[in-house]
Amino acid sequence: MKTAIIVQARMGSTRLPGKIMKKVLDKPLLEYQLERLLRVKQADQVIIATTDHGEEQPIVDLCQRLGVPFFRGSEHDVLARYYGAATQYHADVVVRITSDCPLIDPAVVDEVIGFYLKHKAEYDFISNTFSKRTYPRGMDTEVFSYQALMEAHEEATDQAEREHVTIFIKRHPERYKIKTLPYDKDYSHYRWTVDTPEDFVLIEKMIAALYPVNPHFTLEDCLTLIEEHPEWVKINAHVKQKPVK
Repeated sequence: MKTAIIVQARMGSTRLPGKIMKKVLDKPLLEYQLERLLRVKQADQVIIATTDHGEEQPIVDLCQRLGVPFFRGSEHDVLARYYGAATQYHADVVVRITSDCPLIDPAVVDEVIGFYLKHKAEYDFISNTFSKRTYPRGMDTEVFSYQALMEAHEEATDQAEREHVTIFIKRHPERYKIKTLPYDKDYSHYRWTVDTPEDFVLIEKMIAALYPVNPHFTLEDCLTLIEEHPEWVKINAHVKQKPVK
């Protein structure tokens, strides 16, 4: 079986355009994320799923420079884009990651994939955030089969189901067996994703403090850093996650 991490990535963003290519220490955020995801031991491949718009060229250029495969598809039908990427690269197991999580810990992703692979006869969909979030926002990982993705692509009809990839699966618990993996303590109040200028200020501080000392910094390193600088939490504490429509 081939396990592929598929990262949805585009330059367009209503609250912070071009956010994933904004630089910290002269390196774009997406490059930090790819660098980290390429260390995931349980995945066979990392794929960028971007759109077919010309404005995505910086993303394509980065993929080509790093030797990361990419797929170009619909901007708004992200489910179709995921399905196209998974089909083109022959994925049997799909790991969904969003490109606005540059601090994501490879060990966290490995844990979710490992649980799915061990229990795939029991569960169709494994997440570390779905029914109850305990991980900081920015460590979000979802794992599911190509079969479930294909069924969602073929049957999903409304806008939310097409735009958010796994909404169809989550809306049918009678059909798909779903499991949420918790962290050992609730850190759901931490927001380490990039969607606003305030988010970027925080992530910039964290990367600048952690990366030069240890490029392989972990979730636990991030938690220690935030505990040492509790005032940093206030930078984006007021930011609300955009609701799924």
